[in-house]
Amino acid sequence: MAFTYSKLAEVTLASSAATIDFTNIPQNYNDLVLKVSARTNNAATSDSVLINFNGTTTNQSTRRLQGDGSATTSTTSTATQFVVAGNTATASTFGNTEIYIPNYTSSNNKSFSIDAVREDNATVTNTQLWAGLWSNVAAISLIQIACQGSSFLQYSTATLYGIRVEL
Repeated sequence: MAFTYSKLAEVTLASSAATIDFTNIPQNYNDLVLKVSARTNNAATSDSVLINFNGTTTNQSTRRLQGDGSATTSTTSTATQFVVAGNTATASTFGNTEIYIPNYTSSNNKSFSIDAVREDNATVTNTQLWAGLWSNVAAISLIQIACQGSSFLQYSTATLYGIRVEL
């Protein structure tokens, strides 16, 4: 079985922005992958970013496992907030995230997974793994990542890929 990745869209910010949006997502792929490299103007070493499907954050349930270099935690949530670098993290470092959404066009609820890391040249860093479910049977046609009270900084990048499974 072969997997074919096709770049559907890429956004690299020329100036700060509160959201990065992917609209009119083609419906002819099996799965989606969203890769994000981001930094915000939040006055902290890290910041949380929300993910919205089809313009809503409702009906999400997630389980997060996080490590920060000295402890691990596990939490459940009804909103998906992955970590990126804040503006006081080591200069020129960005948080990196991969969001995998299988069967995004199916008429069933949509599962997704997130692998995120926020690096810093300090004693604390963040690594997160998420397992999530969006309880909605609509095909995903819009994905938005949104800052909460902050903005993505220039050069933050997000790239959306469609994946075809070929037998």
